[in-house]
Amino acid sequence: MDTYVTKTKGVEGKIKATPEDFIVEEVLVDNSVANVNAVLPNRVLGSTSKKQRYLLCVLIKKHWDTLIAIRNIAKTLCIESGRVQFAGIKDAKAVTGQYITLENISIEEAEKIAISNVKIVPVGYVREVLSIFYLLGNNFTITLKDLSIDEETVKGTVEETVRELESLGGMPNFFGHQRFGTTRPITHLVGKSLLQGKFEEAAMLFLANPSDFEHPTSRQARQELQSTKNFNQALNNFPRQLRFERMMLNRLAEEPTDFIGAFKQLPLKLQALFVQAYQSYLFNRFLSERLKQGLPLNEGGEGDYVIGVERTGLPIPTVSKIVTKENLDEVNAQIKAGRLRLALPIFSVRQAVSQGIMGQIEREILEQEGIETEKTSFNVLSRVGGKGSLRPVLAPVKNFSLQSFSEDENGSIQTKVNFMLLRGCYATVLLREIMKPKDLVRAGF
Repeated sequence: MDTYVTKTKGVEGKIKATPEDFIVEEVLVDNSVANVNAVLPNRVLGSTSKKQRYLLCVLIKKHWDTLIAIRNIAKTLCIESGRVQFAGIKDAKAVTGQYITLENISIEEAEKIAISNVKIVPVGYVREVLSIFYLLGNNFTITLKDLSIDEETVKGTVEETVRELESLGGMPNFFGHQRFGTTRPITHLVGKSLLQGKFEEAAMLFLANPSDFEHPTSRQARQELQSTKNFNQALNNFPRQLRFERMMLNRLAEEPTDFIGAFKQLPLKLQALFVQAYQSYLFNRFLSERLKQGLPLNEGGEGDYVIGVERTGLPIPTVSKIVTKENLDEVNAQIKAGRLRLALPIFSVRQAVSQGIMGQIEREILEQEGIETEKTSFNVLSRVGGKGSLRPVLAPVKNFSLQSFSEDENGSIQTKVNFMLLRGCYATVLLREIMKPKDLVRAGF
């Protein structure tokens, strides 16, 4: 992600100075919102007071990783983590509201859960387990702080940026920086090694490979492991907050060469995230190069993929076609009408690259990455998350508003923005277009 689609200068500033600066509220397909103030809508997904297999709840958390929060909820209830299901992973450094289902748990049991900065609000019982298919998107309320330009300039810049995106049909649908890790961007590198079957390399990338931006204690522990490869010592040195690393180290302390077994200690959703992060990285490279080559995002060319769109606005990757000379005009008319969207591949064994000019670009990138399209195959770990698909190149931005200005704790200007994005789309991508930060880490990304 190294280019912009808007021409505005950007307001710079900072996000996520505190968790309260980044509020995320999940929206389900029935438009039920997981309000962080625990204001419950009526009959979410047809929920009822009559006891059924799944209890639907709102999970409100502050400064919690979703997977770790789920693990702690399960531990508190003395059940397996698989009995706590959710529709989407939310930002860690944020205040977030999302729906979860608890299998064979009563309202009374759920109300007894006591975890710091976590609140469980029972909604009612439902017949089916929650999954991503029930997720429409997320509402965001984000505070931009440390703005060094005047209010009028900020207002004009933000509004012009949003206008440019609206005229394009949305923001570029990059995967956000948090997909890869901002302070320690290694998730996609771990995924690449897993895809290539280099399990020891993948493990050491995840466990060692220190970053200048992480806590000194964590950095030192990683540095020592990198130089000694002593997993027993690392288990003693790694701080408790590095929970997932410690899960792997527990296994490696017993069997120092069982790197596959070490990864299998992690939650399945986290195992999947590694390969998915690498696929996301490839998608971002495809999209960046398309922009650099001056190819449009709201108009198809021969060899491009297009996908269908639901009435809700959600893309339908399974309804796809290749643009040809014969259907070019018809396809572009449907793109303009909002019935189709231009898409790029999330590359996998099961998902071929585009054809035409875009296909050539994608193959060149894969060659640079050392990925041979004909020889790529699943292994015991990469098959967990590497199915692939098609992803639209544009993401609509809904209900955008700029709130009033005030003074932040440092005496600088601050303002709030509100907007809604469909599932799988990243608020930080929109904020990047608005802010155009010179230093992502300092800007809070």
